[in-house]
Amino acid sequence: MYKNIRSAAGAALVLLFSALMTGTAAAGAMEPAENGYHKQKVVYHINDAAGAGVALRNIQNHINALGAGNAEIVVVTHGKGIDFLLEDWKDGAGKSHGDMVQDLANQGVVFNVCRNTLTGRKIDENQVNMNAVIVPSGVATVGELQLKGYVYIKP
Repeated sequence: MYKNIRSAAGAALVLLFSALMTGTAAAGAMEPAENGYHKQKVVYHINDAAGAGVALRNIQNHINALGAGNAEIVVVTHGKGIDFLLEDWKDGAGKSHGDMVQDLANQGVVFNVCRNTLTGRKIDENQVNMNAVIVPSGVATVGELQLKGYVYIKP
């Protein structure tokens, strides 16, 4: 019996040492960049186009702070939040966000539009900005991204 206990204790020490080494390696991979920020995966949730301009500026500021290539950003829209991603849409001041969307898409930001919203509002998919991807459900996509480790931001 003593031999089995000693073998079990030895195996436990090996597993503990392996776990500590793996944790140390993972911690090293999480070292911040020179600017102090870590790489980030973020989902921005927009359900009202009235705040889209602010959200888009937040996203650009987010990218600027992290540095190019240090952010995976997905914008998920549904309800009235899809409006700024529709062709010919203008805000209350007559301004389109098309150029900002294009600039952010060029930097790797992914824009999602909810198919349920399009169907419910009887909006033709051809009206959706070419930089946007239509997803089956906006809210389900937000949840799915969070399960994949994306941080949730609601501007």
